[in-house]
Amino acid sequence: MNEPRSPDGIYWLKSLPFLAIHLAALAAPFVAPPSFRLVGLALALYAVRMFAITAGYHRYFSHRAYRTSRAFQLILAVIGATATQKGPLWWAAHHRDHHRYSDQPGDVHSPVLRGFWWSHVGWILSRGSDGLKADRVKDLVRFPELRFVDRYYALAPLGLAAVLLVAGGWPAFLWGFAVSTVVLWHATFVINSLAHVIGRRRYQTTDASRNSFLLAVVTFGEGWHNNHHHYQGSANQGFFWWELDLSYYLLRGLAAVGVVWDLRRPPESTRLAHRVSPAVRSEEVPLRAVDRAAAAPQFGG
Repeated sequence: MNEPRSPDGIYWLKSLPFLAIHLAALAAPFVAPPSFRLVGLALALYAVRMFAITAGYHRYFSHRAYRTSRAFQLILAVIGATATQKGPLWWAAHHRDHHRYSDQPGDVHSPVLRGFWWSHVGWILSRGSDGLKADRVKDLVRFPELRFVDRYYALAPLGLAAVLLVAGGWPAFLWGFAVSTVVLWHATFVINSLAHVIGRRRYQTTDASRNSFLLAVVTFGEGWHNNHHHYQGSANQGFFWWELDLSYYLLRGLAAVGVVWDLRRPPESTRLAHRVSPAVRSEEVPLRAVDRAAAAPQFGG
């Protein structure tokens, strides 16, 4: 009898598009030499989709750090899906597990336990990460439109790629989709692989999370990772004025015009509690913050 396949094994068939987009990105400068227009297109699509991942997939769907309308919730889900990081329910479920077991057995992408390669990209390509842990996102699965986006997550990036091909031909596809997506992928992945390894620790959290200005710049604020693990439910991850957090600034702008509201921030006492003693680890402690956010009313009147 054949041995069962290891959940840590690479799911090569489903990984082929991931590898093909990398090859397309490498070919882009040779097929379509860079220009201000093409590089500008790549940067614009990087910025829009990075915001959808950081402010949408992460701070909203994973942590419920603010409230919004059902319509804008769907917009965040669709634009986030164009980043080609699977669907919002899959992303949020795995991220909630990361906080529940951070740098402990059960953490899906801990560099402390599994090293750089696994935490950066290996876990995403593995068979074990393919399914949706619906029990982790009970607050989200009740929306049929989110279930649709999550189940058919490939439709959004395919749609974006098709629009770029029709509007600008191969140069627009190669730079606007392939190059932009590959840079976006690895900028997102470094939070998993490096933000628990490099940088400074302001708070003695029960994991190895660290703050890094450089990672914060490329990820619109996600590099203040030790801050985030100290107080997970905050809409801002830069806790002090000198900590650049572009996603939060954009959320503040959306709040000013009523698109989002009730942006949560850490209490002053929590924010200033430098070098606190680490709490006794419990599987339930990190999850309670997520559950409280999920149980909160989602839409306002």
